[in-house]
Amino acid sequence: MKLVTFAHEGSTRLGAVVGNEVVDGSAAPELPRDMLGFLGAGRSALDGLARLIESGRGRIPLEAVHLGPPVPRPPKFLAIGLNYADHIAETGRERPEFPAFFNKQPTCVNGPYDPIHRPRVSEKLDYEGELGFVIGRRCRHVPKERAREVIAGYLVVNDVSVRDWQARAPTMTLGKSFDTHGPIGPWIVTPDEVPDPHALDLKTWVNGGLRQSSNTCHMIFNCYEQVEVLSTAFTLEPGDIVSTGTCSGVGVLMKPRGYLQIGDVVRVEVEGIGYIENRVIEEPADSACI
Repeated sequence: MKLVTFAHEGSTRLGAVVGNEVVDGSAAPELPRDMLGFLGAGRSALDGLARLIESGRGRIPLEAVHLGPPVPRPPKFLAIGLNYADHIAETGRERPEFPAFFNKQPTCVNGPYDPIHRPRVSEKLDYEGELGFVIGRRCRHVPKERAREVIAGYLVVNDVSVRDWQARAPTMTLGKSFDTHGPIGPWIVTPDEVPDPHALDLKTWVNGGLRQSSNTCHMIFNCYEQVEVLSTAFTLEPGDIVSTGTCSGVGVLMKPRGYLQIGDVVRVEVEGIGYIENRVIEEPADSACI
């Protein structure tokens, strides 16, 4: 199942993509109206949406809706650094013995096809194509052998990074959290459609030129190990997003540097999940709120 949050005729709703149509969850009054509520309801919500799909009701052409971020405001947006062998090799750094997690602030979340702002304070804007997963159950102390049970599904992430701001503090949070710098989507693909999340091709293009090409089998710490470590420290909640790291080919390590420019189009694709595609625009003058 491909779970989406979409806008249509002035309202934002939850649904599922089936072929070239969106099944509108509001056609089933018993279903929660937003993704956090839906994920928190667990199996009963999934079964209810499955029945709606089977009924043939609530169909809208996919081209008639605007797909937003599947989880518009995740409780937590976590990511991991230096988690691909090829990326470690291009940085010249040592293979980590323990996963290096950091936060992206939830306000950075952006839609799968919405524009990315190049911030007015930096020209060192970079991309990082990644596989992400979404937590589906409140959980703590989850062993890696059972981690699959708490994952609601998988999505594509671009861990957009402002490199000079990232380097200013060891936590990296500032450089990873600018508004619009967390494009996710285009949907959450449930685990029954992703038999092995650690055998998926991952690719990133900029203006049609291939920049990144790897496979999730090259993760140092796989998805299930990440769940185990994170849930040992704190409670994971429905809607939390974990971005699992990027491979080699990031702009900051190109010669010359391959930073993103105004007008560039970044496409990130993960096999079996789909793709997101975002154009870089100048940060709007009206982005200030004071």
